Amino acid sequence: MALPENGYGPARILWFCLGSISLALGAIGAVLPILPTTPFVILSAFAYGKSSPRLEQWLKDSPTFGPMIADWRAHGAIAPRYKRLAVGMMAAAFLLSLVLGVSGKVLIIQALCLSDAAAYVLSRPNGPR
Repeated sequence: MALPENGYGPARILWFCLGSISLALGAIGAVLPILPTTPFVILSAFAYGKSSPRLEQWLKDSPTFGPMIADWRAHGAIAPRYKRLAVGMMAAAFLLSLVLGVSGKVLIIQALCLSDAAAYVLSRPNGPR
């Protein structure tokens, strides 16, 4: 389905909403270490690219978020600093679940999901030196 060049068709509105929600979660993740920032910012840039090229360009030009997007697009890369942060936060979330006494079934599912997510993040290249 092609997006309309002008106007605000349903697809553009949905992409815009996804981009905005994702960017909000990424911004929260920049302040609160519970959420990762990089994946949400990358998703925002992708969604804004489908809905609002102006907002996509704003993100790419951002001194905070632009380098993450550029590294991802050019190399599929996540900087080591962000890898450590993401994996650390995943571990903290799991430890919090342990401390709160979450049921064993949930802990197993959480451990599987978090370990898969961590493996993916750690398997990405570090980017150019």
